[in-house]
Amino acid sequence: MIYLDNNSTTPLHPKVKEIIKDTLDYYFNPSSVYTDGRVVREKINDVRKEIAAFLNCKPNEIIFTSCGSESNNTILKGVVNHYLKDGSKNKLHIITSSIEHPSVINTLKYIESESIEVTYLNVDKNGMINIEELRKSIKKETILISIMFANNEIGTIEPIEDISKIALENNILFHTDAVQAIGKVDIDLQKIKVDYLSLSGHKIYAPKGVGVIFKREGSIPICPLINGGHQENGERAGTENIIGIIALGEAFRMLKLEMKEEIEKVRELRDLLENEIIKNIPDVKINGHPTMRLAGTLNVSFKKIEGESILLKLDLNGIAVSTGSACSSGSLDPSPVIMALGVPPEIAHSSIRFSLGRENTEEEILKTVEILKESVEFLRAISPIK
Repeated sequence: MIYLDNNSTTPLHPKVKEIIKDTLDYYFNPSSVYTDGRVVREKINDVRKEIAAFLNCKPNEIIFTSCGSESNNTILKGVVNHYLKDGSKNKLHIITSSIEHPSVINTLKYIESESIEVTYLNVDKNGMINIEELRKSIKKETILISIMFANNEIGTIEPIEDISKIALENNILFHTDAVQAIGKVDIDLQKIKVDYLSLSGHKIYAPKGVGVIFKREGSIPICPLINGGHQENGERAGTENIIGIIALGEAFRMLKLEMKEEIEKVRELRDLLENEIIKNIPDVKINGHPTMRLAGTLNVSFKKIEGESILLKLDLNGIAVSTGSACSSGSLDPSPVIMALGVPPEIAHSSIRFSLGRENTEEEILKTVEILKESVEFLRAISPIK
């Protein structure tokens, strides 16, 4: 199989596979006071230090969760619940964008049902928010800005540092969903003053079932989404996923060693794929920012045919791609992200996301274009849309 769906999930890094095998006997409960329990606890703390060093933050600012969606839910609901619990009599207000991941959009839709006001910022044709529109959207009741670092469907990288400065100037909490950005762009949390950040292990060659919240020291405490024991300083109850956490630490260790080289390799392959598609297939539209885009992400609309048809045709030929967010893949509606760019529904329906990773090769890219060209020609020949 030629796997071009790395924004959805990534294969395990070989070193991560090795560490998982070596970790299988660490079944002891890290909350236990006996020796083996303390050993496991120390290994978790070592991973906390590894991730903190990568992000340039403090180990006590790292909270382990099960995934990016849990991290997003915990932060958004936790901040709101803190203000409600604190007796706020003002109508609370949150600012986000119209192209956030479903775990942010749907959580905020739920929060809106609790009489919290949410402003959804529009984006331009490249998927970039307007900084001035953000400034104008701020109210005295605004408690939180939540803007994703990079979009999972089109790869557009938002001006996070500028947003963080605006939030700081106005004494507003700032959260960024960095699930797609980690390992693909440099993130220094001493330079980018976010209060909260979400990430997920299975996007960076670690297993599913482990995620992280960064919560800056001094930021308001968030009411836990999961109540129970005292784990994670009382901010996320439940016995820790030992294997997942140690595997995540190894994934971060390998990112530190390989990230720069990997980004350049993936960007070259992405550019090759983009150029070959444009050269060989007419009537295509590239979605996303031309330069401020994740190195491995390419979203293309193939006019006059449906994206699902292309996906199935490629799948029959052993090529895995996506028509949008993996969390929305069961929907037949056009991607809300592509629609937010001002793209007509019929063109939005024709969009395919190619997302490349460390294991892809030039040979795979050229083979993909060859099969893609044949598939598009066949589908357009039988399409009722002319």
